Parts: sequence; structure tokens; C-alpha cells
Amino acid sequence: QVHIVESEGGLVQPGGSLTLSCTASGFIFNSFAMSWYRQSPGKEREWVAAISIGGTETNYLDSVKGRFTMSRDYAKKTVSLQMSNLTPDDTAVYYCNANMYYYDRSPHFRSWGQGTQVTVSS
Repeated sequence: QVHIVESEGGLVQPGGSLTLSCTASGFIFNSFAMSWYRQSPGKEREWVAAISIGGTETNYLDSVKGRFTMSRDYAKKTVSLQMSNLTPDDTAVYYCNANMYYYDRSPHFRSWGQGTQVTVSS
């Protein structure tokens, strides 16, 4: 059974930084690309960032390029999202999911973790 758990988010001031992590189980972590998604109130969930199966290639939403960095740890079966220079537009619930390929933004699993709230506000 697929089980995805996102780490605790938090409240950050504009311009601040925060790192999220996501731990996956119930599937072969090394065989999937991974992505982060986010959902703001009143909006549909959107894809944010992806990392390839090998961890060598990444892809980012244009609005987060240069500010967000995604990585993965195979031993711990986790993916991380380092976020910097945060703005109020980054406020959302963040989720992770697997993908067949890092350029495929569609989530592979229908089940989602509980997500983690990131609030950027002064």
C-alpha cells in the first residue's frame, strides 16, 4: 500500500526559507521520478517540481525556478524541497507523489499524503 508522508511545514516571513521533506513507502522508490505539488485555497492542485529516477535531472514550475531546489535520498526514500525567497504566492498545502518520468507532471498514484501547510506572511 502506497504511503506518503510530508514533513511539517510552517509559517515563514516573505523572503524567508523553508525545507520540506516527503517519505515514501509501499512502492519501489528507486523506480519512480518524484514530484512536489501544491494547492492554494480556491485553486486546483498544481505541479511544482520534479526529480528524475536517477536524481540527476530536475524540472521546476517557472514561478519557482531559481528559488526552489528538489533532491532525493535513496537510502531514506525521501525527497526534499528547499524553498528560498518565499513570497505570499507560495502559500499552499504542499504534497508529493511519484511520476513515471520527471517530465511527466501527472501524479502516478491516486492516493495522496496529508500534505503540509506552508504559509508565507509577515
